[in-house]
Amino acid sequence: NKWRIVWPNNGRQWKDWIQASTFYSGNRIRTTRYTWFTFFPQNLFEQFHRLGNLYFFFLVVLNWFPQVEVFHREITVLPLVVVLLASMIKDAIEDHRKYQYDKTINFTKTRVYDK
Repeated sequence: NKWRIVWPNNGRQWKDWIQASTFYSGNRIRTTRYTWFTFFPQNLFEQFHRLGNLYFFFLVVLNWFPQVEVFHREITVLPLVVVLLASMIKDAIEDHRKYQYDKTINFTKTRVYDK
């Protein structure tokens, strides 16, 4: 039973409206960060901006050289994969909740004031 109030263009700011309508073609609210196609690469890009993840990645790369190998290669990869998967799952759940909230906001009833 909640209503959104939309104020239409009154004709005075016609140039501003034309300029804004080219940049914002729809009237939908979108606060999500990812899409289905950009989730994996964009999330990995953001995960490797964290210093801890870069440190574990450095250890994984360093462990692939036989001269420096301390543990088995699979054991070194395991902490990095666990941390990345946990962060990805958390981000996916958070982004899905934002999507659901945006969907409820976009499909609420609106009251448009016009002359």
